[in-house]
Formats: sequence, structure tokens, C-alpha cells
Amino acid sequence: MTIEDVVRYINTHRDPVLTPEMDRLILETCAETHRLTAEMNAGYRDHETLIRYLSEITGETVDTSVNLFPPFYSDFGRNIHLGKRVFFNAACQLQDQGGIYIGNNVLIGHQTVLATIDHDLNPYSRRNHYAPIHIGDRVWIGAGVVITGGVSIGEGAVVAAGAVVTRDVPAFSIVGGVPAKVIRFLTEEERKPLPEHAERISGQEENASESHTSPEIHPGF
Repeated sequence: MTIEDVVRYINTHRDPVLTPEMDRLILETCAETHRLTAEMNAGYRDHETLIRYLSEITGETVDTSVNLFPPFYSDFGRNIHLGKRVFFNAACQLQDQGGIYIGNNVLIGHQTVLATIDHDLNPYSRRNHYAPIHIGDRVWIGAGVVITGGVSIGEGAVVAAGAVVTRDVPAFSIVGGVPAKVIRFLTEEERKPLPEHAERISGQEENASESHTSPEIHPGF
């Protein structure tokens, strides 16, 4: 059995119960991921090096259009799946054993927490329960947001800073608060591609693997 087998098992079972061998493989992978993130966060890293670390952490080839401001944290790494032109601001924390799926053109604010593991309420058990997080294309997540397992965030949605998201977020909505609730929906005018972006967006969707094209980064969000 490999760690890829364990990930497939978690991703295809509603409430998986792990064997001792699976637990051992997960712990070994967590230790390696902690080593990699510690190295990555230890000093200045250029973009190429950051992408190499992310690819090692996730076990997938991360597109060069992805960008991040370290530090970056993951407890497991091998169940993170990134689209193109994703930006992580500093100090994001991904607890990904249950699966984290992030679409294209996504902005994630600093100190965001994505948590895919819950625990049994029984104080004598506390066994893990896994549920994935899905983040759609062109989502903007503000600073200090917490998103819990089982949540899907629809395309074009905005999650206000400090929100705790425990339920699905509709596409093109703005949500905020604890727990997060819909504040309003984007107007047709707000969700329409800007003229200067329309041609570029169309081209990116047809051929998303452009050479190093970072997203439009807004460090203050």
C-alpha cells in the first residue's frame, strides 16, 4: 500500500475508517510535509523554488502561474489540488487530509484556515471524520477566514475577512460573519468581465498553461 492508495480510499469513502497501516503512512507523510514546509519557510525563496516545494508537498505538478507569500503551512499535503493562477497570501494553513480542491484564478487572504478533519464528539473516541473543501473559480477569500470540511464555495464568490464558513456558499455571492451568511449577491454588472480582461480570460481558459503568469496580487486583502 502507498500513500496514494490511502488518499484514494479517503476520497472515495463517505466516512472512512483507517487501518493501522494507513495511519502509519499518513504519519510518515505528515512528517515529510512538516520538513518540507519548514525548509520552504526558513528564508527567502524565489518563485521557481516555491513552486518546486509546492509540487513536492502536494505530489502533483503545480502550475507556474500559482503564487504564494510564505510562510505556508500544510499538515499533510498530498490531498491538495490546485488550479491555475491561485494566490496564497502569508500564513495560510491547509489541513488537507480530507481533500482541498481549488479552482482557477482564486485569491486566498493571509491566515486563512482550510480544515477538512472533524472529530467524533464522544470524548473516549475523537476519531477523525474527513470531508473535502471545494473552492470554485475566481473566488476571493479575505484574511483570517476559516472554512470547515464539507463546504463548497461557488464560482465568483467573495468571503469577507474573519468569516467562519460552515455551509456551502452560492456562486457570485458575498458572505461574512460567524457563522458566515449571505450578505448579498453580485450584480450582473459586478460579475461581468472587464473589457480589458475579457480577451485574456478567454485565452487563459482555452490554454491555461501560460508561462509564468502570476495572478493579480493584492497583498492587503
